[in-house]
This record gives sequence, structure tokens and C-alpha cells, in this order.
Amino acid sequence: MDALSSSFISSTSAFSSQNLPIISLHSPKPNNSTHTLISSVRIEDKPSSSTTTTTRTTVKTTPTSPPRRPNSSSSSSSSSSLVRQRRPNPPTLPGALFNALDDIINNFIDPPLRPSVDPKRVLSDNFAPVIDELPPTKCLIEKGRLPSCLDGAYIRNGPNPQFLPRGPYHLFDGDGMLHCLRISHSGKSATLTSRYVHTYKYDIERRAGHPLIPNVFSGFNGLTASAARGALSAARIFAGHFNPANGFGLANTSLASFGDRLYALGESDLPYEVRVTSNGDIQTVGRQDFDGKLFMSMTAHPKLDPDTGETFAFRYGPVPPFLTYFRFDRSGEKQPDVPIFSMTSPSFLHDFAITKKYAIFTEIQIGMKPMEMIGGGSPVGSDPSKVSRVGVIPRYAKDESEMRWFEVPGFNIMHAINAWDEDDAVVMVAPNILSVEHTMERMELVHGLVEKLRIDLNTGIVSRHPMSASNLDFAVINPAFLGKKNKYVYAAVGDPMPKISGVVKLDVSSGRERRECEVARRMYGPGCYGGEPFFVAKENPVEEDDGYLVSYVHDERSGESRFLVIDAKSPQLQIVASVKLPRRVPYGFHGLFVRESDLQKQL
Repeated sequence: MDALSSSFISSTSAFSSQNLPIISLHSPKPNNSTHTLISSVRIEDKPSSSTTTTTRTTVKTTPTSPPRRPNSSSSSSSSSSLVRQRRPNPPTLPGALFNALDDIINNFIDPPLRPSVDPKRVLSDNFAPVIDELPPTKCLIEKGRLPSCLDGAYIRNGPNPQFLPRGPYHLFDGDGMLHCLRISHSGKSATLTSRYVHTYKYDIERRAGHPLIPNVFSGFNGLTASAARGALSAARIFAGHFNPANGFGLANTSLASFGDRLYALGESDLPYEVRVTSNGDIQTVGRQDFDGKLFMSMTAHPKLDPDTGETFAFRYGPVPPFLTYFRFDRSGEKQPDVPIFSMTSPSFLHDFAITKKYAIFTEIQIGMKPMEMIGGGSPVGSDPSKVSRVGVIPRYAKDESEMRWFEVPGFNIMHAINAWDEDDAVVMVAPNILSVEHTMERMELVHGLVEKLRIDLNTGIVSRHPMSASNLDFAVINPAFLGKKNKYVYAAVGDPMPKISGVVKLDVSSGRERRECEVARRMYGPGCYGGEPFFVAKENPVEEDDGYLVSYVHDERSGESRFLVIDAKSPQLQIVASVKLPRRVPYGFHGLFVRESDLQKQL
């Protein structure tokens, strides 16, 4: 599972190296009842041993003047001077008082007792954050040769808290960090950079030297904890410590490239535009509201039509309309909202799918559960009595008058793989999350069963066909086939989730028995775990699978991380190249490959 950061959750919260981490955060044994709490430990930036010179342009966000993309002549400062400028300021008397109250909440009112929010467990092994940012650093191509079609940048997003947690911490709560491998000179050169996304939350907390905004997923469990943290946040706002109008999201989930711009995304806020420089560094340009046309938040999984250049997206929230659909034209100009009032209750809508004719949404069994807070639980949980629905709307609809909903009991998806039109029907392929009640608390018990769902729009008949019995998620396709009928799916193997032990290739073009849909598999080996694969097509592909799968993989035995290139067409998913990275890359969420030609458009 990746970060389910949502406008739904964030709205509720608004109201109510170095190869090793700085300290050991390994899990205690199950029968150990002693809990060691971590309080206010700063992950300090340390000078890099690299001699590479880096530059960064920062854009300050204000509620009345959203940042605009600077031109190439904009002034910039070195990363070392940036660190000096952002040394923590001495706390004021109110600040010291608020921090003391925060410690009381974290240690006595709501200590991290549940495994899902215990930082000693959550931030163990390669889930632990890296200590500091990494400027552009040369990498060793230790095996094979990087194909020339990989000239560009592979960027992976994920949580990397800049402060070790003072109290409860969920895997989805960390500040966004981008790990970018810049490949150039026909695959002969590779450079790794790791930079935080400079969200408003990240910047103000870095200047303060301690957390100011409570964690979304771990900070509001139970009425007492929610009331205490809500009151503390209100006091900080009143004292001018932060302004919620500037956003409080993490931008830690995914990336998207459209309208000749590159964005870091998280559902609890607006997109943050970022830029990859010619030397492989990453700059945060700023929080973007698209000339005031985008409100509050946007999905972390927009869909780019490779034929039209349009991008389709949505947002969801805790008050009607619970779902709002919209799109961007080829130039990146946002088009008018289409509110969907026929969704009658707030539900998690982490992802969706498009075809050439339709947009497809799923109303799943995870939603708002306020009564759970009375017993100290999360305000978000599963509702076993709810019947999941799939909604289909023409993708150029101007209103919801043509929206149709179809009941699909037990169909709960977090990620959609692809969808297409088929006669008078729509077909969607997605991992159906079994045991959905464990999604937030016990991810290791979640099993993703890839299914093909077909809805006959004339008769309303819904049919489902399982594609694989394996525990699969984080699945991708050749991006050129998005919204069109495709044959191959490449999915990550949960061992168990959220750890990824390998990748499989599925043939979803027919209705064969599920044991026959898996046509290839590559496991990373003992102690080695990766993440979501990404498909990069060759320069002149002839068939759909003419290309490569790329991903970061970490060896927990040696502590080393690598960038692997896998031949997507080979029967055994052969590894054709390996790049040894200069330091470990923590496990994360979603990635994106941007070709050199597209990077040049964004400079």
C-alpha cells in the first residue's frame, strides 16, 4: 500500500550517509511490553562528502500569491548555504510551552502503543529515513549497460520524516523525499540525488526545528487525542506559528508530468511543481493552484492520455460533493469541475481509471467511521455492511447527469491498473484488496488479488475474473496503452505488503484460468526488496512489451541499494543492468520515468 493521504483525512485534521538511521529503530519482540518513546530527535543535515556543486531555487508560498515557475535566469543558492539559512530559530516562550504540551500528549494522552503507529516498528530496517539530502552524486554501473532509451530521470517518491517522531507515527505520515537517478550520455552516466519536496509544512518545521503540524494518519485516533491535538494546533495557528491556508500536505506519494511541468503529489494538498536540473539536482518550484482553478487538493494518481495529451484527475473530501472530477488540457490548463453528488457518503478514492470514452470510480468499503473514535480508534475504517459500487461517467461530461453506478459487492481497490472500452462495455483491471479491514492497521495481512472487471452498459451485468492468486499491487503497464486494451501487466509481489520481493508479468488479454495469466516472474533474492516497477519503452517499440522495467532494490543484509533494469520481454524477466547507488534508498511509494526530451521542456 502507498500513502493514502487524502483531502478527506486532512480536512478532518484541520478541524479537530549515511547508510544507517541516526538511531536504531528495530522492532521489539512481540512479548516485550516495554515501549521506548522517541521525543524530539532532529535529523540534522550533514555536509556531503561529494564535491559536486548544487544549486536550488526556492519559491515562497503565500496564501494570496501562489508561486509561479521561475525562468532559467532565476537566482539560486548553494545547498550548503540553504542549510545555514534554515538553522532552527530559538523557540519563543509560547513555542516552548506548546512543545511541552505536545510531549504530554505524545507520552501520556496518546502514546504510540499500537504496532501500526509505533515508530520503533514502522521505521525499522529500510523504512527508516535517510539522515540528510544527497546532492548529485555519481553512481557505479556495476553490471551490464544502461539502454540509451533510459536517458532521462527515474524519480521515486516516498515518506522520509525530517524529524524522528515525538509520538505516534504511521507509515504514510513522512515528509516527501524524491530519489532521482539522472541517466545521460546514452546510458553511460548515472547520478543519484535525494531531495525533500519543499512543502509549506516542511519549510516551516525546518525553520522551527521541530514538528508544528500533527500527523494526519496517526494524530487523530480517539476523541481525547483528537481534541488535544486539535486544540494545540488551533493555539499554534492563533500564535502565528503556521497558516493552514498555505497547505499542510506532504507531497510524498507520487509524481506526474503534464503540460511540460513535473509535479510531486499527495492527496492532502495541491500539487508541488518540481524540476530536475541538467546536473540531476531537484528543485522545488512551489505549490500550484493552476491560476486559482484548483481547490484544496488533487488525487496522487492523475491519468495522462498518451494520444490526446490531456490529464484527468479528481479530488474527494468529507463534505458533499464527496467526489469532484476534472481534467487538464494538453497545455496543462485546468478545465471546470464536475461535482458528483450521487456519491452519498465519503469514501476513500485513492485511484481511478479512464478509457477513451469514460472515467471509472470505485466507492469502496473504507470510509469515515466517527464512532470508532469513541473507543480510541481511527476516524477512518472499513464498513462491512456497505456494498461497494463502481461509477462510470463520460470522460468529457459537463455534469453528473450521465453518471451510472453499479453494485459490485466486495470490490475494494486502492490502485487501478488500466481500463478500456469493449463493444458496449467497460473493462477495468485492478488489484482487489481482500481483508480490507486491515488496510490501515495490519498491512501485512492485506492480499491484493488482481481481477478483471467487465460492466455491460446495456444490461448492467457485472462480471469478474481473477487474474492471479499471488499477492500483487503497485502494478503498471506500458504507458502508451493507458485507456486502451492492453495485454501485459507488471505487478509487485508483496512478501507481505508493504515489502516487495519481486515482480511478475501477467497476460490479461484473455479469460484463462488465473494460474495461466502469470507468464514471467523475477524475485530479487533473499533479503532483497524493491518497490513499484516502472515500464520504459524502447526507442522504436514494435510490440507492447518492447521495453524495460526499472526499480530501486535494497539488500537488507549488506545495507546497499541498487537501481535494476529488467528486460520486460524476456521469459525470465532478465536483469540486464545494475547501478550501485552511493547510499541506501528507503522503501517508498510511486515513481516516474521522464525522458530526456521531456526534461528539456521543463528547464
